[in-house]
Amino acid sequence: MIKIILLAAGLSKRMKSENKLIKLYKNKPLINYSLNVLKKSKANKIIIVLGHQYKEVKKIIKKNKKIIFTYNKNYKKGMASSIKMGLKKVSKNDDGFIVAQSDMPFVKQSDINKICRSIKTKKFLVHALKYKNRLGNPIGFDISLIKKFKNIKGQFGAKFMVKRLKNRTNFINISSLKSFKDFDKVSDFRS
Repeated sequence: MIKIILLAAGLSKRMKSENKLIKLYKNKPLINYSLNVLKKSKANKIIIVLGHQYKEVKKIIKKNKKIIFTYNKNYKKGMASSIKMGLKKVSKNDDGFIVAQSDMPFVKQSDINKICRSIKTKKFLVHALKYKNRLGNPIGFDISLIKKFKNIKGQFGAKFMVKRLKNRTNFINISSLKSFKDFDKVSDFRS
């Protein structure tokens, strides 16, 4: 089994008091773009880690048998706390897990499926998407790395593990840099 940890707990600090995940982009809440792709992927479960304005975010997400919700009361401590909260829903019997951002509307189902296939091969510890020389999210991990994630803090996320385990990483080439685009500012919603 492969589970996706979808990080949806952040404060949206650069959004001038708006929560970017519930803000509409082309008539749909931002979080639903990445979530719809993840639901169609080969991953078995999606663990949505909520935090800031969790009730409002949860309300706009359609129920689905693949979705598991969890709440990170320590979301102000940074991304690492949300990853650790999501990992509590991952079993040692799973094949691996993927850490994904909820503010990336152009992520592709085919790229998620490439990560899933790579995890299933059991040849690498890390499974990272790459466009030319640029790394991006989401990133997959072998289940054996759960213990290593217990020590991360603050804003250290999945890319930190790629740097530490570069020689144990399968770099998966993708066709477009647009897949890595995340929305952080109001101007991003105008594209």
